[in-house]
Amino acid sequence: MALSRLKPQAERKLTKQICKVVLDHFEKQYIKELGDSWITVRDILTSPAYWQYAVLFNRFSYPFELEKDLYLKRYHTLLQGYFPYCPKSLICYINTIPGQIPSERHQFGKLKGYYLLNAASLLPVLALELQNGERILDMCAAPGGKSIALLQCANPAYFHCNEYDSGRSRWLKQTLESFIPRPLTNIIKVSELDGREIGDTQPEMFDKVLVDAPCSNDRSWLFSSDIQKASYRLNQRNELPIMQMELLR
Repeated sequence: MALSRLKPQAERKLTKQICKVVLDHFEKQYIKELGDSWITVRDILTSPAYWQYAVLFNRFSYPFELEKDLYLKRYHTLLQGYFPYCPKSLICYINTIPGQIPSERHQFGKLKGYYLLNAASLLPVLALELQNGERILDMCAAPGGKSIALLQCANPAYFHCNEYDSGRSRWLKQTLESFIPRPLTNIIKVSELDGREIGDTQPEMFDKVLVDAPCSNDRSWLFSSDIQKASYRLNQRNELPIMQMELLR
């Protein structure tokens, strides 16, 4: 009986968090694109309790105690044995049961042991097949998850992390400080350049480039508390493919 009383309260609380303007927009768009599948996608998108985060271990501050705890909670390694390129130093755990490991707080001078991210974020990292000694550009790097993942794979000769937005760039710098030891930061450069101009100003500079182009983050937009900002984002939504193409070029 206690659970039955708590559930409606939780649902009411969750409903208040959802931005109706965004949800209505998604209803119109995705019912056309996804058909009946939209019902399932909608349920997961609007239910934080069902979101699952992968736990990416930091090889520079390996969390041995957490690894033991994850085994007890029936987490399993996600990547090993499934991809042609998958360095042994890239360790990621996930669980089939929805749940979330608490994130670590930033502490100056102390490296974090793990990073929480969506497992799909590791696919472009694996596709890049980073090798020791290569020169790498992460063109739209904030908040830094893919940059951290790349540095789990190999030791580049030079790593340029770029983020055009100044606020997100500060976030990126803090992420790198939290996960990368000081000696390695000497080969890392963080900038706030327009990614569309990097190719002209630094031609043939990089061996490989990762472009996580600006996109509509449906989940964060859906739970936006600022209706005006959410409406503005939706109006700008159709312009994003143009920006993405310009960055890729």
